[in-house]
Amino acid sequence: MHSSEIAPPPAHDSRAFWLALAAFSVIGSLFMSEVLGLAGVSVVRGTKTLLDNVDWRVAEGERWVVLGPNGAGKSTLLQIAGARMHPTRGVAGILDEVMGAVDVFELRPRIGLASASLAGQIPELEKVLNVVVTASYGVTGRWREDYDRDDERRAFSLLEEWGVSTFFNRTFVSLSEGERKRVQIARALMSDPELLLLDEPGAGLDLAGREGLVRRLSELAADPLAPCTVLVTHHLEEVPPGFTHALLLRDGGVVAQGPIADVLTEENLSDTFGLPLSVTSNAGRYTATARN
Repeated sequence: MHSSEIAPPPAHDSRAFWLALAAFSVIGSLFMSEVLGLAGVSVVRGTKTLLDNVDWRVAEGERWVVLGPNGAGKSTLLQIAGARMHPTRGVAGILDEVMGAVDVFELRPRIGLASASLAGQIPELEKVLNVVVTASYGVTGRWREDYDRDDERRAFSLLEEWGVSTFFNRTFVSLSEGERKRVQIARALMSDPELLLLDEPGAGLDLAGREGLVRRLSELAADPLAPCTVLVTHHLEEVPPGFTHALLLRDGGVVAQGPIADVLTEENLSDTFGLPLSVTSNAGRYTATARN
């Protein structure tokens, strides 16, 4: 069955089906003015609940950071937001569409995604320029496709913006971890997405690499033409200046969400990470240390 189709109900349960469908349509219509909207979203795998009754609204122009410890549900949340996973329960609205009532293969090109799982799909010997340009067709390896010269020019321009254009003819595997992360973000921007999702882009970076990435993400956040952005991280130090909102997760549930200064408090972060924390901020940068 095509993914945008809804399965017909069994004959004995048609009334319940149509009532559920009507409710689904009403709830979904609430998100049509939002870039992203989740209502009562849960994800259950076997006996484990990965997300638990999450409500979340992301509006045009906002830049969100999602923070939480390992196993909090951050990457699962991003899979929902990227139309890579359907919720077990609840409604997920993405870019004026509702999951379960849209062809996800038409929706996904409107979303830029950079993640470790996607990077693992890139052939090791793929040239850097091809890593970026293939995003035009939603594939991760160049085969025999013909790309317009304009596509290649845009790919090179994005590599230049992210400081990796000199590596355009190198293989992806030959780059450092920080260089690969910047290439992945350039790739995520290739299709001119309406929503940009970055899953732990600072993971594995040394101090210099992290600070360079934070600076570039801050510049992206300040660009009024940049897409609505959601950044997932474990580390408060990786939050770029200019990000507007924060969502804190623990054990699959929401601890706090809203404007970043209201959310990234000692109380909220201590609850999120399960230990007393001292939090400081300076010029839009945050740090946290355990209290004695």
